[in-house]
Amino acid sequence: MIAPVWGWLALGYAVASRLAYVLYVGFALWQQERSQHFTRTVGQDEGFSRFRRMASLLMTNDAVGLIAACLVGWHTLPGGWPRSMMVVAGTLLVIVGIATKLWARATLGGDAYYWANFFVDTSAVTRVRAGPYRFFRNPMYTVGYLHAYGAALLAASLPGLLAALFAQGAILVFYALVEKPHFDRSRDATSRERVDARESR
Repeated sequence: MIAPVWGWLALGYAVASRLAYVLYVGFALWQQERSQHFTRTVGQDEGFSRFRRMASLLMTNDAVGLIAACLVGWHTLPGGWPRSMMVVAGTLLVIVGIATKLWARATLGGDAYYWANFFVDTSAVTRVRAGPYRFFRNPMYTVGYLHAYGAALLAASLPGLLAALFAQGAILVFYALVEKPHFDRSRDATSRERVDARESR
């Protein structure tokens, strides 16, 4: 079945919402790292709070976009898969994805979910090896996105599936261009600080 025009409009909304989310967060974090844009005049706590409020709003809108693409594109997924199989598979993916994301968030702490490492001293940035991070290098952006595909399967929605693919692709690009380079630089700086501290003893 071909998705109706409203399904494609919902997909467009989901794509636009995801772009607004990753582009704003990416640019804002780049500004913060480059010139302490958020914290320079108001301090670390208030600067982080301002960023977090906007990021949270965009995250919520992004989630609404994905849900809309799934619901408006209801029963448009091509193929002869039995409906019961899609429901079971979709439910499992939703459970695994959400559980992984919640586990990762609990492991890192709520502030880390909003990239708090861009707002703290370099010496506070370390690699986590607890929780799901013992098994996956980046559970938030990999296994933690299974719920998006699960929602699309539950709705049998082609626009929903495409929105999930775009959402994960966009966040992985964001990770590669913004988050990972920052972490690598912070980790290198931390290593240099530890070496300097040992040598000064």
